[in-house]
Amino acid sequence: MSILVGKNARVLVQGITGNEGLFHTQQMMFYNTNIVGGVSPGKGGDWVLDGKVPVFDTVKNAVEVSGADASVIFVPAKFAADAIYEAVDAEIKLVVCITEGVPILDMMRVKEYLKGKNTRLIGPNCPGIYTPGEVKIGIIPGNITKPGNIGVVSRSGTLTYEVLLRLLRINKGVSTCIGIGGDPVKGMGFVEALELFESDPRTDAVVMIGEIGGNDEELAAEYISRHMTKPVAAFVAGISAPAGKRMGHAGAIIEGAGGSAREKIEKLKSVGVRLADFPEQIAELIK
Repeated sequence: MSILVGKNARVLVQGITGNEGLFHTQQMMFYNTNIVGGVSPGKGGDWVLDGKVPVFDTVKNAVEVSGADASVIFVPAKFAADAIYEAVDAEIKLVVCITEGVPILDMMRVKEYLKGKNTRLIGPNCPGIYTPGEVKIGIIPGNITKPGNIGVVSRSGTLTYEVLLRLLRINKGVSTCIGIGGDPVKGMGFVEALELFESDPRTDAVVMIGEIGGNDEELAAEYISRHMTKPVAAFVAGISAPAGKRMGHAGAIIEGAGGSAREKIEKLKSVGVRLADFPEQIAELIK
């Protein structure tokens, strides 16, 4: 069993004819993902990757022909919101937006548009989702993990990769890895991921990778204290970050009275989460 998508997912690539889209389509296909088509307005009827993947002008047309139920977005930031709207209107069940730099106002409108819809959004500015041996949607490297029983959810792409590799080196694998992204306004957060891992019979423990800014980690702590029966280990980046200075992600900024790494760490510790001082320590904290 996998989280959100499995080996039977039929994946569409929005922005497939761009360099990033083409490169990562090849990588996704190499790791068993069933890419059923791509979308690039004005290029409908073309085929890419030596005739392996058809290109459509619209998501609606692609879904009608291919039966796609998941989509990954590789388009410039100014077009990302429209790409999400188009996928939602076509009733795509899972949309993964890799694009970084999407304006906050655009994402506020997207969040409002998603209300009452049957589409779940991961991202933007995220590495995607990967269930080793089944499906890889996004840019998470396929060679740094293996199938296993540890769920991973993270706001940071590069720290995700470091933790996955560390787990692999001590012979521990992953059920599903979800990179939710670090933007202040995004799709799913820690709580939604924890709910899924808690109900997943293949996941025995969970790793959380957080960072300064926002209140995702605090909300996760509240959920863990009330509902989580599986052990959780975490790392929160930004312990030395000064207040008011953005560190990397748009959402990684301490403002006002909350959002610091120390506050998040103490909140998580108070509900029994094991906290690592460095990301490479997380693997040893998972039992």
